[in-house]
Amino acid sequence: MLSNEALLTDLYQLTMAQGYEKTGLANREACFYLHFRENPFKGGYAVACGFAQLAEFIEDFHFTADDCAYLTTLKTAQGNPLFSADFINSLASLTLTIDVDAVAEGTVVFPYEPIARVKGPILQCQLVETALLNLINFQTLIATKAARVCEVAKGPVAEFGLRRAQGPAGGLLASRAAIVGGCTSTSNVEAGRVFDLPVSGTHGHSWVMAHESELAAFRAFVEVFPDNSTVLVDTYDVLKGVRNAITVAHEMETRAQRLAGIRIDSGDLAWLSIKARELLDEEGLDYVRIVASNDLDEYTIQSLHEQGARIDSWGVGTRLATAWEQPALSGVYKLCAMRSADDAADDAAGDTVGGAADGDAADDATASRAAGGGRWMPQLKVTEQVAKATLPGLLAVRRYFDEQNIFVGDMIFDERMTPKDGLIIDPFDDLRRKNLSSYSFVGLLEPFIQRGRLVGTKMNALQARQNTHANLKRLHPTNKRLLNPHSYPVGLEHSLLVQRDTMLRQAHPLD
Repeated sequence: MLSNEALLTDLYQLTMAQGYEKTGLANREACFYLHFRENPFKGGYAVACGFAQLAEFIEDFHFTADDCAYLTTLKTAQGNPLFSADFINSLASLTLTIDVDAVAEGTVVFPYEPIARVKGPILQCQLVETALLNLINFQTLIATKAARVCEVAKGPVAEFGLRRAQGPAGGLLASRAAIVGGCTSTSNVEAGRVFDLPVSGTHGHSWVMAHESELAAFRAFVEVFPDNSTVLVDTYDVLKGVRNAITVAHEMETRAQRLAGIRIDSGDLAWLSIKARELLDEEGLDYVRIVASNDLDEYTIQSLHEQGARIDSWGVGTRLATAWEQPALSGVYKLCAMRSADDAADDAAGDTVGGAADGDAADDATASRAAGGGRWMPQLKVTEQVAKATLPGLLAVRRYFDEQNIFVGDMIFDERMTPKDGLIIDPFDDLRRKNLSSYSFVGLLEPFIQRGRLVGTKMNALQARQNTHANLKRLHPTNKRLLNPHSYPVGLEHSLLVQRDTMLRQAHPLD
């Protein structure tokens, strides 16, 4: 979908790229990681989404002749070319050779842990940053919203927010992400075509208004679509509309057909659905489903259930496709390690972290030198805001689970330092600790892209939806509460905590 959009980036990625090239850093190997700082919607989790589009973007990445021609037109404040001819020529011949390790789409993820890790020449890692964040942040946000809605709906949810989505591209990706999060269908026909999604829909009020009566409108609609007819009953008066639907349903029965459902799009949905169910059941039409819409979200749906609403399925639009309460996910992409330039730099840096010998790091250094590179050197962004401090090293994640396969905690660690036990420590309060040693675990980051080519599984939306469902079944109900969810344990492995704190002290010496 985003093929050949190399200019889908921020200008400073290109200016840094030229700077790397001119200062000899362009091919220095770097490692970046993507994480987010807060769970969206004040919830207890997020659903990772957008990696299929990321794979397409990376595999198709190149600068076209038109891209390069446009870059030649950019000027400095003094009117000089912003980019040199040599740099633009290098972009024209650039092929990505980066590696990406990532969680599978549909995986439940949590703040501060890496959900994707990118390795490769720093120039290339920099050029993909903006698109990577754009694709993952938005789709993860929408998939999470959909998961929250579907978790409380207790019935099929159709997404139909295209008309109020953020433009055509936003609407397409929102529809896909909604399916990943758990929706059963979308009204977006283009998304159905592009992503092979199930599409669904009924009719609008204009159909009823275009006929001489509501009854005539219903009769005409079921005549045209006898196999899957749901009629909208709230154009004039809901209960009169239900009675007209009952008349049509009985007429269909004489033709060995069935009315699929009625949809209510306004009014007191709880009371109206209860009365509609009574009317339908009295007429022996217990098979006719009641569909509800009208600015729904997870809180409204939960409230309707608490009120005893008799609603079988749901249509959720604006508040899902636009992530109504929260316009963006707090996802960021940060440098966490770089290869040293040569062995002299390696010797100067030493082989210890926090004073302890690191055999795994030494093995990594030996292997990297044999391949012509230096040792991986952890990098740390130091900030006065603790929440914005980064983690140093080749970051990875382990997820622990109990005998019932319920997730019990995640460990963030540096791959150069194999964890010796299952102790995790809160990065912001080292007195908060949890020992996960007695539990089984799996690694969350798996090879996805190697040297710019897909090697992992690129899930379609329906496959990712299955993974979302499986993940949510393994997440404790307290972590899925809409209000004040229990905080899922995510912590640092001890050696990573020591590495981070050592680097922080070096950056901010007490004297």
